[in-house]
Amino acid sequence: MNVAHILSQKGRDVVTVSPDFSLHDVCQLMSEKGIGAVVVCARDGELVGILSERDIMRTIAASGARALEERVSSHMTSTVVTCREDTTIQSVMERMTEGRFRHVPVVREGRLAGIISIGDLIKNRLAEVESEQDELKRYIATA
Repeated sequence: MNVAHILSQKGRDVVTVSPDFSLHDVCQLMSEKGIGAVVVCARDGELVGILSERDIMRTIAASGARALEERVSSHMTSTVVTCREDTTIQSVMERMTEGRFRHVPVVREGRLAGIISIGDLIKNRLAEVESEQDELKRYIATA
């Protein structure tokens, strides 16, 4: 199974912000949307970073509430690990585990095509386990 399968189930919408957004504005946006990260894009749509709840929490812990007025560009992760639609679920899970992050933007031909979260992967895996369980129950019932 690959990333395209999950995107077909959950959709391809991605919340993006520009690097000059304030952390306060991003916090409000993330709260409104119920999300844990935003993708940071330049004016031309180029992916330039990602900012997560953890990034914001670390910044506030280090600098206090005044950090909320600082710009995203100062606190985003600019070396973003991405994947493609044909990347396997297993591969994405391994990258997340190794890198200790929970969101991976999906790119197609250099452009943003979606985002995969650890929650998406868990939901997908639970659906697989339930399906396998149902198949075993049917097999046992008809054997």
